[in-house]
Amino acid sequence: MAATLSTPSARGARPAEQERPRGLFRRRAGDHDKAGPVAYVLLGIAALVSLFPLYWTFVAASSTGERVAQSPPPMVPGGELWNNITTAWDQADMGTALLNSTVVAGCVALSTVLFSTLAGFAFAKLRFRGRNALLTLVVATMTIPPQLSVIPLYRIVTKLDWGNHLQSVILPSLVAAFGVFFMRQFLSEALPFELIEAARVDGANSLRIIWHVVFPIARPAMAVLGMLVFVQSWNDFFWPFVVLTQQNPTVQVALSAIGGGSGHDINQAVIMTGALVGTLPLLLIFAVLGKHIVGGITSGAVKS
Repeated sequence: MAATLSTPSARGARPAEQERPRGLFRRRAGDHDKAGPVAYVLLGIAALVSLFPLYWTFVAASSTGERVAQSPPPMVPGGELWNNITTAWDQADMGTALLNSTVVAGCVALSTVLFSTLAGFAFAKLRFRGRNALLTLVVATMTIPPQLSVIPLYRIVTKLDWGNHLQSVILPSLVAAFGVFFMRQFLSEALPFELIEAARVDGANSLRIIWHVVFPIARPAMAVLGMLVFVQSWNDFFWPFVVLTQQNPTVQVALSAIGGGSGHDINQAVIMTGALVGTLPLLLIFAVLGKHIVGGITSGAVKS
């Protein structure tokens, strides 16, 4: 009878290759990375630091102006939130402002995503004369300060009699050079030429290729670009402040009329209340679409 040798694994000890290494992540053989205690602590600290400005905005919005001006400032919410919301709503037409910002940001985001995807596809996969030079020119426009275009744009808006109308804010932002470059870089890697050629062999024209091939593949990047453009357009202040008035404002223009006064007469609590009201739609959109955007990024990052 053959002798049976006692081994560490036979005694119940774990093999060396399955032991968990110490550090931020722990892994077993064949498993994915799992966060260790240190990683959870670091992530918790980062989350608290990121959420603190939003929490402080809520604390200030629920306090009186005198309480906000105290030193040290309060860290516990007060009971004046509804009164401050009513005051901010009376000082500025926040209902119209929220609606206008939704229309402006939505139109700008949709148009930028559409046109940037089409242009990005052309620069990434179509062959035409002057393609590289034209792409260089598009990217070079990103280096031009937007303030330089204010006077020409204002003269155009005045001649078209678009002052205090939303189209004066929407039309100059229908497409962005950053969006074109962003979609071009994504489609260059994610969309293979073989897929386009296979669609052409099957008899698909350019419109069908864009609708059935390009858009499904570009969906993760389109979602990210749409979110970035929507937030940027929602937070834009300078150009809307130039062409719009308090009778037809966006959120940022309306906020400039809240908490009026000068010097010590400015009510910081009401101003923070307006900022909180103007931020809530963005938080709601991210809460609804954030999971889908992150999931789209993850699926788009995996290559078959």
